[in-house]
Amino acid sequence: MDCSGSTVDLVPADLVQRELGNQVSNTTVIFGPDDSRYNNSTARWSIYERPRIQVVIEPALADDVEYCNENSIEFLAINRGHGSTATLGSFNGIQINMARFRDINIQPSGETAWFGEGVYDGQATEYLWEKGYVATTGACNCVGMLGPGLGGGHGPLEGVYGMISDNFRQLNVVLANGTAITVNETSHADLFWGMKGAGHNFGVVTSFELNIYPRGPDLWHYHKYIWRGDKLDDVFTAFNNFHNNGSTPVNMTVNFGGFQLNTTVSTTDPTIWWTFAYRGTAQEAENLLAPFNAIGSVHEDSGDVPYPGVSIAQGNGENQFICQDNEVRITSTAGLQVYNLTAEHQIYDGFKRRIASNPTLAAGAGILHEGYSTEAVDNKNPDDSAYPFRADHHLMLVQIIIPPGNASIERAAWEWATEVTDQWNGGQPERPVNTYVNYANGYEPVEQVYGHEPWRLERLGALKKVYDPENRFRFYNPIVRGNATMTARYR
Repeated sequence: MDCSGSTVDLVPADLVQRELGNQVSNTTVIFGPDDSRYNNSTARWSIYERPRIQVVIEPALADDVEYCNENSIEFLAINRGHGSTATLGSFNGIQINMARFRDINIQPSGETAWFGEGVYDGQATEYLWEKGYVATTGACNCVGMLGPGLGGGHGPLEGVYGMISDNFRQLNVVLANGTAITVNETSHADLFWGMKGAGHNFGVVTSFELNIYPRGPDLWHYHKYIWRGDKLDDVFTAFNNFHNNGSTPVNMTVNFGGFQLNTTVSTTDPTIWWTFAYRGTAQEAENLLAPFNAIGSVHEDSGDVPYPGVSIAQGNGENQFICQDNEVRITSTAGLQVYNLTAEHQIYDGFKRRIASNPTLAAGAGILHEGYSTEAVDNKNPDDSAYPFRADHHLMLVQIIIPPGNASIERAAWEWATEVTDQWNGGQPERPVNTYVNYANGYEPVEQVYGHEPWRLERLGALKKVYDPENRFRFYNPIVRGNATMTARYR
């Protein structure tokens, strides 16, 4: 989660310590760039347009966060540091690290649990599974749970139970004026609507209550494939039949894959890789995967694991490549309903050209396609939350890791990322261009992120006037752009 507060003159860490030390809890620590803890505390998943952090505050109580609001200290509240939008690059101030807020308290009913703002996906999944429960989280173990949830929150169980935000019961929020409020269906119900899809714009969440569910099958099945590029038509035809435009079998919870350079298979052509996770037995899963098993692969791997092991089997564990911090990542994204084979051929061919013309660029690139079972997401009334794009059944993401400080490769990466996104969107000309807020790179227009219907933007704007009239929460893909408006790169 990345949320922000208002502007004051910057001060050294020792001065902040003197001013705040006697007024915040005795377990709060305050330090600056000269402290040995600074680099670890300010590490981020992507360092492209990273926020500039002058001082770090690590609070242990929600009152510390409220104090910073009341005293108009410009701040950025973070958990795991995975926000990668370029709008964060305009921040210059104090970071409040919420990582200590990691308590999980299952309620006596067994229907909900309270989570601290610092809880992350892998932690929640492991803890709840041991207690006999599951909850809606993201698919990547290292990512914070709440940050994605405030933007909707896609994940493996969304087809069964909905997105993370669909399962919010209530949230404890500190507003920009220092007021601490509880937000739910009967208390600040207008804001509750906005927190479910645009929540980064309104306040700092210190804890939240979320639905939990009995954990279900003891074992899940995974199956991973690698295909050569000559199987592209077979693969994407099978996917369109498999997903049937939003009719994915509900227990085939999540699949993702795409194009990357795998030199163990080819040094000149990208490969097509994919991974599936099924909530149930291997026999059930493999019956559904028969069309993919019939496509000749160069490598396959499958097995059965408890649910907490699925993310590791799919390459999303805390210590795996996808979770490495401090990389320069150039990204772009699109939301699709079906795969367009012409577009996929264009994207694949563009990758192949770059392997030949710019191997350094190609080596760091991944063209990701995410597919989910979406039944529970589709069954929600789209007007009941600020999340605007329930009809997007596939989330696309271009991610290109580049060497730092190389302007020519950065420009080439942006040109490529933009080209791929244009090709995806060009393959569905009858649909508007949509951007999942948690994948947005910060250069998209506001309606592309928060919804094309005028009423949605008007409602969000009205909420800003009530709950954040000075637009102090403006650093993470803001609703109200003002001077923070970003212009598209390299168009």
